[in-house]
Amino acid sequence: MEYTSGAASWQKVLRRAVAGLLPRRPRQRRPGWSIGVPLIAAAAGLLFTTTATTAGGTALREDRRPQLTQLIEDRRVQVAASERRAAQLRAEVEEETATLADSDGPIREQRDRAAASRQDAGFTALTGTGVTVELNDAVRRADQELPDGATNDDLVVHQQDVQAVVNALWAGGAEAMSIMNVRVLATSAVRCVGNTLLLHGRVYSPPFKIVAIGDPAALRQALAASEGVQMFKGAVNDFQLGYRETVSTVTVPAFEDSTALRSATVPR
Repeated sequence: MEYTSGAASWQKVLRRAVAGLLPRRPRQRRPGWSIGVPLIAAAAGLLFTTTATTAGGTALREDRRPQLTQLIEDRRVQVAASERRAAQLRAEVEEETATLADSDGPIREQRDRAAASRQDAGFTALTGTGVTVELNDAVRRADQELPDGATNDDLVVHQQDVQAVVNALWAGGAEAMSIMNVRVLATSAVRCVGNTLLLHGRVYSPPFKIVAIGDPAALRQALAASEGVQMFKGAVNDFQLGYRETVSTVTVPAFEDSTALRSATVPR
């Protein structure tokens, strides 16, 4: 402890008293950040409170892909059930028509007329020599790295690739055709969703198998002359996509889906 004389102590007291009587200097203005920080903190707290209230104990950004996969599977099951019901109803109609044809001449005549056109319309299975074309996505590298200059779109089969093969086979004189063992007609539409194929309400994954009955030489010549097919073959060389042509005896199944037309016009 430091001891001072009485005079020195009174001097300190006087200096403090004088300093208290003198006017004080105006306070300096607070910098902007000293005001902004509390406001930002308050806004963040409000945001966190709103998020917690909205979430209600659930994750707002949870991965919804499993839900989408389940939805697709549920719809697939429903479509399959509807197809079985439709096939059952068609069989019942056919049975009733056959019964009436035994006793009704006009019905028998129309039934025979329709039966004569079933093969040309695609309602009977056909077996013969033909060409099978198989398209497949590129095989991914073990390190999942893309080839130089490639994107993910370069490594998968697209809708235009399947359409190019189908159109070339029809142009080559195909008598009957199937995709993924499903009969296709002139009214069939080929669509792709991502790297999957959508055909007659059903979804298929690669490799995509296209079978056509006809003269193998003419069919292969049409494939070689197709610009779209040649572009895909170029991608096969650049990015190792899959393309294979084979000639053999093949079977194309009968068309089993609805033949109803949503719209049509009479040619003039």
